[in-house]
Amino acid sequence: MSRIPKRLAGPLQLTTTATTQYTVPSTTKTVIRQIHIFNATTATATLTMSIGADAAGTRIFDAYSVPAGTAFDPPCYYVLEAAEFIQAKAGTASALVLTMTGDEIILGL
Repeated sequence: MSRIPKRLAGPLQLTTTATTQYTVPSTTKTVIRQIHIFNATTATATLTMSIGADAAGTRIFDAYSVPAGTAFDPPCYYVLEAAEFIQAKAGTASALVLTMTGDEIILGL
């Protein structure tokens, strides 16, 4: 087993459509250790994020308000299996910037 720390996504601006930001490669597990969201605008914006396809039952953040000009760094430790994915969207186009880091664990090495 080999553990590789890496940036999994971003920095990138979120759109208003739930879009896949990261997919776990085959024969790999991933531990998401940090989700950093920055609101670069002068107005509050909302964040919706899910593990899997965006739906009420898969959301880890549901229209969470991020104040203007601030960063949101929630504590996290999400373990994802091969082929699982993270989707995210903002309530306002181009308001939120996402950066996500973690460890990819390659099984069998």
